[in-house]
Amino acid sequence: MLDLLTLYATNLITWDNTLTLAWIVLTCLLVAVPVLLGMAYTTWFERKVLGWMHLRHGPMYVGWFGLLQPIADAVKLFFKEPFVPEGSNKLMFMLAPAMVFVPSLLAWAVIPVDKGWVVADVNLGVMYLLAVSSLSVYGILMAGWASNSKYPFLGAVRSGAQMVSYEVSLGLIILSVVLLAGSMNLSAIVEAQQGMWFAIPAFPAFVMFLVSILAETNRHPFDLPEAEAELVAGYNVEYSSMYFGMFFLGEYIAMITMSAFTAILFLGGWLPPVSVVPLTWVPGVVWFALKVVAILFFMVWARGTLPRYRYDQLMRLGWKIFLPLSLVWLVATAFYVKMYGNMVWGG
Repeated sequence: MLDLLTLYATNLITWDNTLTLAWIVLTCLLVAVPVLLGMAYTTWFERKVLGWMHLRHGPMYVGWFGLLQPIADAVKLFFKEPFVPEGSNKLMFMLAPAMVFVPSLLAWAVIPVDKGWVVADVNLGVMYLLAVSSLSVYGILMAGWASNSKYPFLGAVRSGAQMVSYEVSLGLIILSVVLLAGSMNLSAIVEAQQGMWFAIPAFPAFVMFLVSILAETNRHPFDLPEAEAELVAGYNVEYSSMYFGMFFLGEYIAMITMSAFTAILFLGGWLPPVSVVPLTWVPGVVWFALKVVAILFFMVWARGTLPRYRYDQLMRLGWKIFLPLSLVWLVATAFYVKMYGNMVWGG
């Protein structure tokens, strides 16, 4: 305490700097806490929707409509004993879950949930989001290698190849949206959709993007790293307790993050469907949340209805269909923008 007072007295730390730091920490918490709560209740939402689709019970008995089920799951994971395999690389084994969880949370630093509601409104928000979201593949590869078992390793290699393959077409689709908006700033991309959401003129790219985020987040029907028949549970088969819980957190936060990214790129972010007076009264954050939930519902619906792809089908779809189509769409978008000017739909 005396050392801290000495720093204040010598002006090495000022009250202005302290207040600025406190505001930054508070802003980060205002983003991180809702995202973590949203992740917890995304699991509840998924169980409920699948229960309705398959005519079976979702969470029913823990709290009102099962709303306390995510809390019960968290308590169970916290109190379970963590096992570390004897022959594993213990440092890498324990570090891998954090490598999956932390990048998924860091991505929310640049995602605007309403006009001006963003932690860091940087000009290269698209590049930051792509760079941070792609880091999670390192955690998956580390988990498979550090477990010192062939099944986690095969699941990790599958996941790495799958994520890298679909990141190529995702990047090309995102570049086409950047050309339409004329900016890599996520807020500017939303503002460019004032007159019309990009999902309408770029509908083929929107469909490819929706399918690609399923593969990018290892979701059904592309959850091949966790194919129970041949890999038991994939790269996380040796994990238990909160080590497994961090993988769980990372996967569902990645789902929410990619849903938010899709809403920003193609569905107008916080903008209402049409600019009429009753709809403009609704806060932008509500529109943004509704769009994120709609895309999450699409992910759950795909899990509840579609069979799992074979691995060769997955790679053929990514490399032989989506990659050429996304490249052709990028060239066509660049040609249109060059011929007719920057397509800022609002003006």
